[in-house]
Amino acid sequence: MTNTETPPKSGLARLLPLAVIGAVALGGAWLLGDYLTFEALRDNREMLIAYRDAHYWAAVAAFMMIYVLIAGFSLPGATIATLAGGFLFGTFPGVLYNVGAATMGATIVFLAARWGLGEKLSAKMDASEGRIKAIKAGIDENQWSMLFIIRLVPLVPFFVANLIPALVGVSLWRYVVSTFVGIIPGGLVYTSVGAGLGEVFAQGETPNLGIIFEPHVLLPILGLAALSALPVALKYIRGKEAI
Repeated sequence: MTNTETPPKSGLARLLPLAVIGAVALGGAWLLGDYLTFEALRDNREMLIAYRDAHYWAAVAAFMMIYVLIAGFSLPGATIATLAGGFLFGTFPGVLYNVGAATMGATIVFLAARWGLGEKLSAKMDASEGRIKAIKAGIDENQWSMLFIIRLVPLVPFFVANLIPALVGVSLWRYVVSTFVGIIPGGLVYTSVGAGLGEVFAQGETPNLGIIFEPHVLLPILGLAALSALPVALKYIRGKEAI
């Protein structure tokens, strides 16, 4: 009788996708640092607009493919790409192109991390005892809240927010939905800044990329994060009352 079971992947094979992402990220930071910049967007704006006007859907496809590669391989220029989406396609539908491409790129990182580390680490946490198991159980009970919080809080780096869910066993569909919805507020802010770049270019100025930390923008986003955390707080309060 033959054994048809698939042999388990070696540790090196599991880490290969993450290693590829890391290598491409380092190479991209060195090779593309001078190209994915605000200055490059400013200097090539007329050519980009002309191509968009002549080949709109080809421009959309090319833009989203580049954005997916930037997000998926952690290349420099994600903010510039978001601004370019707004500049070329307007706040709407530019925000949909930006958020959609960023979500697809983030999913590449998630799948690579889950393949390399996530499944094994999550299983170890489930099999552990004491505080580690309690932490894992708490995360599992509040996955939606946790996922939205790490997306909404601007201080959590995008790459870190891609890795954490993979390491604690979040399902793919929850990750994709929470990523798409959770990055909409920040994506909308930067896309709208990009939509106004024409005037910025005309005046010879640079955009205010710190706008997301201004109170009138930051406070509503933090309010959404607080709403996401509300179910966790209610569970905690009810648990205390039951003791």
